[in-house]
Amino acid sequence: MLKIGDKAPDFTAKIQDGSEIKLSDFKGKKLIIYFYPKDNTPGCTAESCNLRDNYELMQEKGFEVIGVSADSEKSHIKFIEKYNLPFPLIADTEKEVIKSFGAWGLKKFMGREYEGILRSTFVIDEEGVITEVFTKVKTKEHAEQILEKF
Repeated sequence: MLKIGDKAPDFTAKIQDGSEIKLSDFKGKKLIIYFYPKDNTPGCTAESCNLRDNYELMQEKGFEVIGVSADSEKSHIKFIEKYNLPFPLIADTEKEVIKSFGAWGLKKFMGREYEGILRSTFVIDEEGVITEVFTKVKTKEHAEQILEKF
């Protein structure tokens, strides 16, 4: 997994409407990029809605927000519409962005081990350098977790 001080990996990926988004689109801006396992699951919904509820405050502090999961564009559209999410979601079905940030790895659930998306958030500065990494995400208060650092 990437760490504080690392340069964020450049990426070009598709978002929910099929258009492309690139890290370079955010040069000169601060970016919060959060990786979550699956649309419409309890923890992922709580995390996304918490970021939605604090989106204006984060924008006031100069942050843009992008969510990333391996769900399809169609799944993301439904998720965004159902919960009125104001930020784009990358449909990383090939897991290229997920793996480039190191957000893919071994997970354990109910005694079973499997590979999957590691819930994590990266804060990237105006120059594309990672300034904060969250691996112990509090889904219901994630925005507060981020904002107390900045």
